[in-house]
Amino acid sequence: MSESVELRLASGQRAVIEPDRWAAGSYTLIVDGTPQSHVDLDDPSRLFFEYVQRIGHVIDEWGDPGQPMTALHLGAGALTLPRYVHATRPGSRQQVIELDEGLVAFVREHLPLPRQSGIRVRYGDARATLTRLPAALHGAVDLVVVDVFSGARIPAHVTSVEFYREVAAFLAPGGIVAVNVADGPGLAFARGQAATLRLVLDNVAALAETSVLKGRRFGNVVLIASPSPLPLDWMPRLMARGPHPAAVIAGTELINWIAGAPVATDQTAIASPAPATSLFTRGGPGSR
Repeated sequence: MSESVELRLASGQRAVIEPDRWAAGSYTLIVDGTPQSHVDLDDPSRLFFEYVQRIGHVIDEWGDPGQPMTALHLGAGALTLPRYVHATRPGSRQQVIELDEGLVAFVREHLPLPRQSGIRVRYGDARATLTRLPAALHGAVDLVVVDVFSGARIPAHVTSVEFYREVAAFLAPGGIVAVNVADGPGLAFARGQAATLRLVLDNVAALAETSVLKGRRFGNVVLIASPSPLPLDWMPRLMARGPHPAAVIAGTELINWIAGAPVATDQTAIASPAPATSLFTRGGPGSR
C-alpha cells in the first residue's frame, strides 16, 4: 500500500491508514486526527510508540523467551501488540475485544494479520464482552492488556475496582495485567488507577518516561499488576531497554507516588482527562 486509505466509521469518526514515510513496510492508523497505532508489517516485533515498547518489554520478560502465552487484549487499534505476541511467542492463543467492528475490518483489509496467527477478535464493549468469553479462560490468561479509549479518553467504566476484579479473574498464577493510562500534570488520574489496581492485585509497578512519571507533562504511564510478586530483577532491564529516559517504580516508592489517591469505584469513576489537541503527536495518548 503506497498511499493513504480512509474510512468513515459508524461512529462518524474518520479512520486513516497511511504509510510511514520513514520506514518501509510500516503504517500508522489515525482516528479523527489522533494517531492510534503503528504497525510494521515486515517486522511486527518492531514497536514504535513509546508506551507500546514498554508493554513489549514486559511481554518479553514473562516466562521463557519465545514460550507461547495466552493473552487477552481489551482494545484493538491496528492489533499491534497481538501481532507482536504472535511474532515473538509463536503458538500463543490470543483473544481481542474491540467495540468497532468496522475499524477492525478496515485494518484487516489493509494491514492483514499473518496466517494462522491464533488471534481471535470479538466485538463489543470491553467490559460487557468479558462476560461472554469462554469459561476456560478464567484463571488461564498469562497477559491482559487494557488499552481502551473512546477518542482520546479512557471511559470511566473500565477504570473501577469492580472492573479490575473482573479482569483479575482471568489471570493465571503469575499472570500480568498491563494498563495504558494517559494523564497530565499532577497525574491524579494515573495515581488513582494505581491505587485501584493495588486494591485488587497486591503487586503493582509503574513504567513511564521520567518527566511523565514526575507529573511534569501529559503522557502515558504503563501500570503492570499481578497476583504474584513481580520479579524485581525485571526492573533494571526494563529501564535499560528504554525508551529513554525511563523510570520504573514499585513497592514503597509506588505507595509514596500514589500519595493517598482515592480508589475508583463504579459509583465514583470518571473518564481520564482530555489532552490538548496539540499533544496528538505520534506516540501520544491511546496509540497502539
